[in-house]
Amino acid sequence: MSEETAGEKTYAPTEKRLVDAAKKGDVLRSKDAGTAAVMLLGGAWLAIAGPWLLEGLSQLAREAFMFDMRDVNDFSVDALLHQSLLLALPAILTLAVPVILVTLLSQLAFGRGRWVVDNLKAKGQRINPLSGLKRMFGPQGLIEMGKGLLKIALLGSIAAWWWWTSMETVVGLGRGNLSAQLSAAWHAIISLIFALAAGLVVIAFVDLPIQWMRQQKRLKMSHQEMRDENKESEGSPEMKAARRQRQRDIATGSVAGAMREAQFVITNPTHFAVAMTYDPLKASAPIVLAKGRGDKAMAMKELARELDLPTLEIPQLARSVYYTTRERQIICEDLYGAVASVLAYVFSLKRGETPPLPAVDVPAALCFDADGRLTVNPQAEASLS
Repeated sequence: MSEETAGEKTYAPTEKRLVDAAKKGDVLRSKDAGTAAVMLLGGAWLAIAGPWLLEGLSQLAREAFMFDMRDVNDFSVDALLHQSLLLALPAILTLAVPVILVTLLSQLAFGRGRWVVDNLKAKGQRINPLSGLKRMFGPQGLIEMGKGLLKIALLGSIAAWWWWTSMETVVGLGRGNLSAQLSAAWHAIISLIFALAAGLVVIAFVDLPIQWMRQQKRLKMSHQEMRDENKESEGSPEMKAARRQRQRDIATGSVAGAMREAQFVITNPTHFAVAMTYDPLKASAPIVLAKGRGDKAMAMKELARELDLPTLEIPQLARSVYYTTRERQIICEDLYGAVASVLAYVFSLKRGETPPLPAVDVPAALCFDADGRLTVNPQAEASLS
């Protein structure tokens, strides 16, 4: 495999890479989703708590414009401000607090359940004029400008539609009594807010998948990075202890009984293991007694060593049997020839001979990669295992 191929970033980011990126502030972001949530919350609040706010503002207006002799003789600005705050502050807080909570929750959701402190840190590139010009006139800036124009077109169309349907109501304000005019204006404003919020929701549903795909592309990994991460995680004491415990749990279960019946095990060094047996009196072809990947495969290899079972590292055959045959079933007919050569080798070992490991030919139609996808180049895929 060439260096270019080894360094090509074609693998989706792992959970660890996503977590590490989140620690550095590289998380899924969608300003449109946050704006839509705030607009919907604001519209709902105005629809529910609007009358309360209007009553408070009306009372505040009455108190501000009504004077008596006591106010003339002893006028106090502090008292008036204090009274105004008592009337307006509760209504304002009932809107401000939910908006703040929605903003924080969206940050936690997009930040994979963590508060990304790095996003608050001062970064020189953010105030660097050259970096700003690059962002504005570079490819990314042009894309953002195009998105902005589309948003303006959509929201502008919604506002125009709202004006066309509400024009008669708006123009008619001032012709009735004050209470009716205020009610009509209030309902018109709420309908406009909800219409714009619906447009923002549409934009958010389009923007979120785009942002997700961009993040996935940005964090893609090469095969070498995948291997390095696996080595790093497997080398930590915590991971080793947890893995050994899982393997012990597996080894004491039904796998142990199946392994005692097995005659040999085929592995793909660390990821896959298949335990098989062949008894012509019981079945016409070899049977898969147990199969596993990851920790289960490691536990099966450990049991094979304890039981002194022949263990053969034949990656492509191990994957082919794993993906085509269930436990306690006969292998796929197309694999008879490949497994027969392995059986001959195992029987030779039991006779005390030391034959070379046979060359196993797996049909191209049954060649799988580690993720269970058919591959046209099994030799290259096997070298990656």
